[in-house]
Amino acid sequence: PGGTIVEPTSGNTGVGLAMAANLKGYKLICVAPDKIPKEKVALLEAMGATVVSCPTNVAAEDPRSYYKVSERIRDEQGAYLPYQYYNPANPEAHYRTTGPEIWRQTDGKVTHYVVGVGTGGTISGTAKYLKEQNPNVQVIGVDTVGSVYKYYFEHRELPPEDQIHQYLIDGIGEDFLPTCVWWDYIDGIVTIDDKTAYRATMELARRESIFTGSSGGAAAAGARQVAQGLGADGLVVTLLPDSGERYLSKLNKQWLTEKGLLDGDGV
Repeated sequence: PGGTIVEPTSGNTGVGLAMAANLKGYKLICVAPDKIPKEKVALLEAMGATVVSCPTNVAAEDPRSYYKVSERIRDEQGAYLPYQYYNPANPEAHYRTTGPEIWRQTDGKVTHYVVGVGTGGTISGTAKYLKEQNPNVQVIGVDTVGSVYKYYFEHRELPPEDQIHQYLIDGIGEDFLPTCVWWDYIDGIVTIDDKTAYRATMELARRESIFTGSSGGAAAAGARQVAQGLGADGLVVTLLPDSGERYLSKLNKQWLTEKGLLDGDGV
């Protein structure tokens, strides 16, 4: 107790760390990309965390990136850096919890697990568990346009620099390769563009009354894409990481219009 934790986070891991830090008596510094919504910053600050904002439009190795700023704070302040992108406890948590939950709730009938890839922890740990129960379960990652995962899956190398760029979906995709992505358990990657993801996000809210963030919309779009090619025996499971209430400054007509994400029907 009394020490400092620092973590590069787009918000959700930071909230979990803030809860633990408060209960255990640690200080928390969340180093976040500047594209995260103001609701997440306010939530982290309300829970006592210090939020440091860093530019999104720089390479992962750039000293201004939120990864490198986190490392600098660790070194300068002697803080503990859990580093969700490299910490095996990340996928291990999903191996112990998310995987068994999906297997149990589908009575072992799940045939496809389709989920967004951010740090890689959710897809990897869950995939390992599901494949141990049934090696025929297909695990499909959902990636963004501008991220590295789809290209790496197909070529086993990083894409050319001109193919790595910013995107508007929050929480998934990367511009480097975290070690928490366990490629041996992943059978495919589908790419979802910004407009498709945000359209799916608003469709979920207005047609299913499920209000999730854009990463959830991307996951739903990816799951639907996979499900369209399956027969009646297919059972596709996806995961919606968080609530759309954390993105209200984005999930509104003004922001969506400014970003060119609205169609003529307003969705």
